[in-house]
Amino acid sequence: MEKRSGRCHCGAVTYSVDGPVRAVHFCHCEQCRRQAGHFVAATACDDDQLTVTGSENLSWYAASDTARRGFCKTCGSLLFWKANDSDRTAIMAGSFDKPTGLVAGHHIHVADKGDYYDIGDGLPQFPQR
Repeated sequence: MEKRSGRCHCGAVTYSVDGPVRAVHFCHCEQCRRQAGHFVAATACDDDQLTVTGSENLSWYAASDTARRGFCKTCGSLLFWKANDSDRTAIMAGSFDKPTGLVAGHHIHVADKGDYYDIGDGLPQFPQR
């Protein structure tokens, strides 16, 4: 599957990806957990393969000195993560329409994971990125 689409909860922001995406990374860093309420599951694509409709409803938050997060201004859905110096955009896996065709890859920042859950899916785990 090379063509995928998705949206925020309310539909004010939609997107399509025309090309390959990476395996889903599960990020357990403190920023992701606080932003999403749990760990984040995201894939990524090259920017030239991502088309966003309703970008006037998209707000970007500078989460750190090196990256920002994109949300819907209307419903608050977290949709994107982007490193400042990258030509790729991470897309939250849960925002894709089904069938997603996504595959699970690995866990990152597990040294920072919440103390209220265990990771038991057998995927590779990395203490940092």
